Amino acid sequence: MSHLHGIHVPHRKNTAESAPVRMPSPKTAFYPVTQHIGAPAKPVVKAGDEVFVGTMIAEAGGFVSSPIYSGVSGKVKKIDSTLQAGGAFVPTVVIESDGLGTPDPSIAPPEVSDFDSFIEAVRNSGVVGLGGAGFPTAVKLGVKDLSKIEYVVINGAECEPYLTGDTRTMIDRADDMAEGIELIRKYLGVKRFIIGIEKNKPQCIAKMRELCSEHEGVSVMPLPSVYPQGGEKVLIYHTTGRVVKEGKLPMDAGVIVINVTTLAAIASYIRTGMPLVEKCITVDGSAVKEPKNVIAPIGTPVCDVFEFAGGFSQEPAKVLYGGPMMGISVADMNAPVLKQTNGLIALNEKDARPPKITNCIRCGRCTNTCPFGLAPVAIAAALNEDNMEELYRQRANLCMECGCCSFVCPAKRPLVQQNKLAKAKLMPWLKEQAAKKEEKK
Repeated sequence: MSHLHGIHVPHRKNTAESAPVRMPSPKTAFYPVTQHIGAPAKPVVKAGDEVFVGTMIAEAGGFVSSPIYSGVSGKVKKIDSTLQAGGAFVPTVVIESDGLGTPDPSIAPPEVSDFDSFIEAVRNSGVVGLGGAGFPTAVKLGVKDLSKIEYVVINGAECEPYLTGDTRTMIDRADDMAEGIELIRKYLGVKRFIIGIEKNKPQCIAKMRELCSEHEGVSVMPLPSVYPQGGEKVLIYHTTGRVVKEGKLPMDAGVIVINVTTLAAIASYIRTGMPLVEKCITVDGSAVKEPKNVIAPIGTPVCDVFEFAGGFSQEPAKVLYGGPMMGISVADMNAPVLKQTNGLIALNEKDARPPKITNCIRCGRCTNTCPFGLAPVAIAAALNEDNMEELYRQRANLCMECGCCSFVCPAKRPLVQQNKLAKAKLMPWLKEQAAKKEEKK
């Protein structure tokens, strides 16, 4: 089996040996209702309500949605409207913490006896894709025809520079992962599990091989340290040899992919009844004084997390949610830790300075390194001409926005940004074309 293209990025796993440290509750916590892919959650509390750690503050707003729980105890101050990284104002539950971190007295392990009650428990846990994607896990696991699923691929690649939260899950929470595997085996009936881990994590590979020796049908696949190894379709191909075809889902290829931390979180909820209320976050970057892994209540302002990591060694010029390849800029240091937040990276002025953009020299590196063989130069040209047919012909909709093209471009063209714009323009056009086809039937 050949490997899909990718790039070698600096690993910078400075905190891999840093066991996570739990930080105290913030004075104020913020909970936007858009912490997952799909329909926003709907607030179920109002100003003045008392809440505890694990109290539901927003219910799922649809089938593809997820409930949100308080990570602090205290009182609801207000339901505000806050600007999110995507540029939209969304309802946000603001809670004044009492600093006590008192668990909700109603917390109890869910009763799970069959597939339906297992999926309902996963839905109630508030767990979404914790590797950064944020797709509601109950929807992913709620497969209608379980006989089609042959593999569960457990994503331990963690290929983004700096980030080591998943690394710590594999080292510190192997028991939770084992529980999660057995729950999925029992209630979904899947017999084969593959844990995919990049070779730059030998400690994780050794720990997971220990786990495999005690659980039938579980294997570890060490993978080349090539970014974007953790991309879902890339990982499926490199672990099973299967291709997820255009417009299809992993389940159509007989595979479910689940992140290692997501798997551990499901097991923890079913054992304890405490829903997703905190995240292990890698705090690192050239402007951070004391890089470390921090367990922070979801809702904690970013500035509090950095303060817990010793503050800044120099003024940060850019702060990112996530890693430097696919991370999103944090515009406001009072922005909160979200369910999908797996890293907070603060870069100094030198590292954050945008490179000078020059003319394309038609070297072809962008296409040669794209895992899906896309041609960013052709996509950019079609975008400039507003040519939807050509954008579709170039398969701009397949771009996973990994940033390989921009990383290797000697002219420093903003290729991934152009691909994102192309996708944003193309998707409504594709829906329009599909609707026209339906009308003709």
